Amino acid sequence: MSAKEEQNMVVGALPAGHRFNEFEIKDVIGGGGFGIVYRAWDHLLERTIAIKEYMPASLAVRNDDLSLGLRSERFGKLFNAGLNSFIQEARLLARFNHPGLLHVLRFWEENGTAYMGTLWYSGMSLKAWQQQHPDTINEAWIRQLLPPLFGAISTIHQAGYLHRDIALDNIQIQDNQLPVLLDFGSARKEIGNLSDETEIMLKPGYAPIEQYSEEADNEQGPWTDIYALGAVLHTLITGSPPPASVVRCIEDHYQPLAQRQPAGYSLSLLHAVDRALKMKPAERPQSIDELATLISLPVSDVQELVSAVSVAQEKAPEPEPIETTPEPVVLAVNHGAASAEPLTTRPPRRLSLPLILLSGGALLAAIAIAVLLNSGDKQTQPAATAVKAQPAATQTSPPQGNGPTLATVYLRLRSNETVKLNGEVLDVKPSNNGYASLNLAAGNYRIEVQQQDGVHAQQLEINRAGTWLINPPRGDK
Repeated sequence: MSAKEEQNMVVGALPAGHRFNEFEIKDVIGGGGFGIVYRAWDHLLERTIAIKEYMPASLAVRNDDLSLGLRSERFGKLFNAGLNSFIQEARLLARFNHPGLLHVLRFWEENGTAYMGTLWYSGMSLKAWQQQHPDTINEAWIRQLLPPLFGAISTIHQAGYLHRDIALDNIQIQDNQLPVLLDFGSARKEIGNLSDETEIMLKPGYAPIEQYSEEADNEQGPWTDIYALGAVLHTLITGSPPPASVVRCIEDHYQPLAQRQPAGYSLSLLHAVDRALKMKPAERPQSIDELATLISLPVSDVQELVSAVSVAQEKAPEPEPIETTPEPVVLAVNHGAASAEPLTTRPPRRLSLPLILLSGGALLAAIAIAVLLNSGDKQTQPAATAVKAQPAATQTSPPQGNGPTLATVYLRLRSNETVKLNGEVLDVKPSNNGYASLNLAAGNYRIEVQQQDGVHAQQLEINRAGTWLINPPRGDK
């Protein structure tokens, strides 16, 4: 896909040739629901840079004078909250000068929004690398990747902050093979925290359970990023992320890598990944140094690695994106706090998370159905990562609609309650964990649960593979 075609696909993008003083927009790198990223030329220093614009497409539109205007006045609070988070993230990143972290050159406010100017990084995302060069990924390659990546994450933690959005699509692999950890996605998450439309998602498979929960006891800390990092390693080793943590609370089908023993990988690396993916935060490594020790990989001075590679090579153009099929998603509300907030100074508590979340309906208070993202959006922050639906331990309905099973829907159910699907009573019963599951094909559904206080109903459109955890709202009796 050419840059011109890319620009045409991103609604509301600034035109090529637009100037911000010495910066001239050349073309669009990517865009989606919350921002647009441009390739730009710095006429003063004669170099290519990247510019990221805060542009939440669901809240704002581009006016004729190129400023942003609200789609509705009622979106003002959400727009301003996301804008403030975007600015705070730029200021935070500007504090760091680490080769493994996105380097912010400037940020400014203009056109009723804000912009972040960063270094231009060659190469492609780790997600694209895995898709295009899977044969290069082995333990030796991973061990070369980890020191600068560990150093970047440790730098954030030592400054008292969390990233909370570590995933394959947020790690750039440069032409010199050095990784760069990209931005925090703070604006996206802040809007998700405040929005009632529940369109903002965590990345299932990468987000630990404490990011889904509103429980005060479920504190986030370095162990939160370590879970996500473990999921990245799991995906590189096996080709797919681990089951989503919210699904693991219901039925944990995670098979430890140390038991699976994929060929070519050491037990020390596999065991470290298993530890990083523990459901209870207190059972994970509590720091990057502790994780590195488990892998037998000291967090060495990253400058030694940098000096061993030519970083002054000619910047290659961005590779054309490859066409892939839509990925499965797990839909759930992001109840986690916004990214890049200071770490808690309190020690981690030992939690029995599955028991806490599954008792008293706490899980359903923490997760509810989220509407599907516009599958046509090409996002700078890509959609949630693939999660394979796990086989249910309950009696399930046959696929409804035309075609094979596409999604698994979990819902809390008591033995005396009945479920209707599009008006037809289903013969489903809850398993020992208190949840029933439906295996559904693509289509539109109305799911009704007859409870003592009335009928709880949920409209659901399934057009992508995934796993749903739903809490139908109260309807008419």
